[in-house]
Amino acid sequence: MISKKDIVWFEEVNKHDIGLVGGKGANLGEMTNARLPIPYGFIITAKAYFDFIEENGLEKRIKSFTEKLNYENQSELHQASLHIKDLIMKAQISKKLSKEIVKFYDDLVLKEQKYFKNNLGFVKKTLGTIKSIYSPPYVAVRSSATAEDLPTASFAGQQETFLNVHGEAHLVQKVKECFASLFTERAIYYRHEQKFDQIKVGLAVVVQRMINSVKSGIAFSIDPVTNDKNKIVIEAIFGLGEYIVQGKVTPDHYEVDKHSFVLTKKEIKYQNSKYVKVRGKNIEIKLGPGEGKMKKLSDEEITKIALLVADIEKHYFFPQDIEWAIENNRVFIVQSRPITTIKNNPISNNQFPNKSQISNNQFPILIGSPASPGIAVGPVKIIRSPKEIDKIKHGDVLVAPQTNPDYVPAMKRACAIITEKGGRTSHAAIVSRELGIPSVVGAEHATKILKNDMVVTVNGEAGEVYKGKVLIKSKIQISKSKLLKLKTVTKIYVNLAQPEEALKVSKLNTDGVGLLRAEFIIADIGIHPKEFIKHKKEAIFINKLSRDIMKFVVAFSPRPVVYRATDFKTNEYRNLKGGSLYEPHEENPMLGYRGAYRYITNPDVFFMELKALKQIWDKGYRNLHLMIPFVRTPWEFIKIREMVEESGLLTYHDFKLWIMVEVPSCALNLEEFLKLGVDGVSIGTNDLTMMLLGVDRDSHDVASVYDERTPIVISTLEFIVKTCKKYGVTCSICGQAASDYHEIVERLVHAGITSLSVNPDAVSKTRELVFNIERKSNK
Repeated sequence: MISKKDIVWFEEVNKHDIGLVGGKGANLGEMTNARLPIPYGFIITAKAYFDFIEENGLEKRIKSFTEKLNYENQSELHQASLHIKDLIMKAQISKKLSKEIVKFYDDLVLKEQKYFKNNLGFVKKTLGTIKSIYSPPYVAVRSSATAEDLPTASFAGQQETFLNVHGEAHLVQKVKECFASLFTERAIYYRHEQKFDQIKVGLAVVVQRMINSVKSGIAFSIDPVTNDKNKIVIEAIFGLGEYIVQGKVTPDHYEVDKHSFVLTKKEIKYQNSKYVKVRGKNIEIKLGPGEGKMKKLSDEEITKIALLVADIEKHYFFPQDIEWAIENNRVFIVQSRPITTIKNNPISNNQFPNKSQISNNQFPILIGSPASPGIAVGPVKIIRSPKEIDKIKHGDVLVAPQTNPDYVPAMKRACAIITEKGGRTSHAAIVSRELGIPSVVGAEHATKILKNDMVVTVNGEAGEVYKGKVLIKSKIQISKSKLLKLKTVTKIYVNLAQPEEALKVSKLNTDGVGLLRAEFIIADIGIHPKEFIKHKKEAIFINKLSRDIMKFVVAFSPRPVVYRATDFKTNEYRNLKGGSLYEPHEENPMLGYRGAYRYITNPDVFFMELKALKQIWDKGYRNLHLMIPFVRTPWEFIKIREMVEESGLLTYHDFKLWIMVEVPSCALNLEEFLKLGVDGVSIGTNDLTMMLLGVDRDSHDVASVYDERTPIVISTLEFIVKTCKKYGVTCSICGQAASDYHEIVERLVHAGITSLSVNPDAVSKTRELVFNIERKSNK
């Protein structure tokens, strides 16, 4: 029976009703039924639209304008659009449908109040008075075509939206204007390109309670440029959302990890104006430098939006493009649609299919935000309105102050696009990715710096524009030829464990071994160290351990090798032959009998390790040092230092005694440790993050909470580095974070870290990253 209705409330439809209420309407109905915070409303169905066309005898007349149309002729397209829209605007909406529209409009406020109270647990503040309940509401009137917001084509921005519509007569008029907007030039052209029948595509009209947005924007549940599925991308502006989708202002850009909801990136952009409702009218307000430079969203608001985005993607089982708005400190979802630009082979974090980059001999003349990947070369053509799109020929670089969907015919001919304003989530950026056109947006002063017919190279991968045809070189060739020669003030060490890898890894551009794990060597021996002591065969264990450590020392000499004393947990020690005889059962081995405390209370195994190190120093090698793991309290270090002194190692002037900072008590009390004569500190981010967040990263149920980029973790890392810098003590990092996250590396280099120890496969990229960071900061 639903298919026979002219008007339906949101909750009466779902995602399967696109043919009746269009893509936008179907998604709003689906999310309403999922109890998401959707501004409430109703939908005038496509059935009502087709009845309107039939009642006014418009089908044949519309066909007469579209059947013989030359879609590539802008003048013909313009005339056809004018004639069809004029036909629709002169036609009459039936009295029956008009009365029904007015009835739903009159009932909207009470229905919305009931919906929010019953489903979301609150009543919107705007509905809190008797006056507001019985006053005609302000609504947004949105077109929802039956071939729109589909998984295969977005049809983004092809039809009209009208904001702050107020009053019955005004509403009915805007419904008719929505019907007419099905035949804008851009909509006619886009349907032709996508091979949709111009007559069979219907239009529903969404009438939705107006959200008077203080802030608004767009969010993607994956990175729309790189297709990285681990990111949520949010773009935000002050005021109503029209300015972000039209590309009239450049939005703030935020990136959030989808699993831990940690804010990983933020770019604050200047906003010179906002679009707001004032006394029932939509007006533009100029912003002063103070407000214009402000961050648009608080960290709490970013998290709230990200959580909703993740919930919506989970509901649809497909990446989503979402419009949101904030009113009275509450986040509302205005729309969600499937992302249409996902490639078959997803790429992540600036690793694009061409795997190439611009020669380092060139410097960009313009820098913006990457909106669509790829590299293209062509002559510049500057246009300032859709009336000028005929200037764009095949192979031109389209340059404009801003883009909107009216530019699509020209975008199709262009080899690349550059805009002065707009973000990576504007409608035009979405369509440019859909068409596969390299695009750079938010490139300030592009129309002044670039000149017509100037040949430029556009790198959509990096958001850069170069003058002339710039040489493209292989990224891999650059890495091989230059990375081995790069030098950095910050040392780049490597984490190692397998003796057979030592020689091969030593040939990399690394300054030494920042973490040599003992556990793999001892596991290879296969017998619990106490078994050797029990059978008075300590010499066998010591010689084997010394021989394997020597492979690292010789391969890297004279570069330092920092050996971490054994950090087996009791459950791991039990796996060695004889281990069950010596190791207690612990419910939580990670916080149990391990590290420094084990050496103090049961020192016999630790002394065997010290003897193995001493053998190497006695042979004349001076690049081997010792690091103590899991140090909890200062007195532990005092006892450990006494034991190392007893072994004779401290008699060697060049010998260094390090500690790992991986327990919060050690991190927060670091000054006391440094006063005791610690020679070096290495941050173990794995354990430190787990204990700061109270989460076991190996537990499937809570692993998503684990993230080294959590603000409190990064603040602690910076505190450790700055404390070491204050005391002039070497500070390194050897946890996984240094290998995985460039943003953490950048923060720590700026804080003054002296070295980074990373996995072998991350040595080259970390060296290059640090080189660029130091070059920019003139370290």
